[in-house]
Amino acid sequence: QVQLVESGGGLVQTGGSLTLACATHGDGLSVFGWGWFRQAPGKEREFLAAISRDFGHTEYGDAVRGRFTISRDTANYTVYLQMNSLKPEETAVYYCAAQGGTIRRSLVGAAGYDYWGQGIQVTVSS
Repeated sequence: QVQLVESGGGLVQTGGSLTLACATHGDGLSVFGWGWFRQAPGKEREFLAAISRDFGHTEYGDAVRGRFTISRDTANYTVYLQMNSLKPEETAVYYCAAQGGTIRRSLVGAAGYDYWGQGIQVTVSS
């Protein structure tokens, strides 16, 4: 079993930067990869970025490519999301997710994940 705990959210001004962290508790070796998503009120959950545990292969959603960077610390199974040039419309609850198990699926999209964090609020003020 895996538990995910996000941290680092809060309030930031337009154009500012914020780094989110996601700590993996439990069997970190069972994680194939991690992803970050966000969900604003009244909107669907949106894929932001993903990274594989072994080789660090990354994927990004179109809305954040070039501004957000995902990374991982394999020593303590923590994944980070560095967010730059934030916009007010990016105000949302941000979620960390992990893929476990033995059946490999794409890390792009919510269907590829087995475990989810509780989410953390990011508010971008105009």
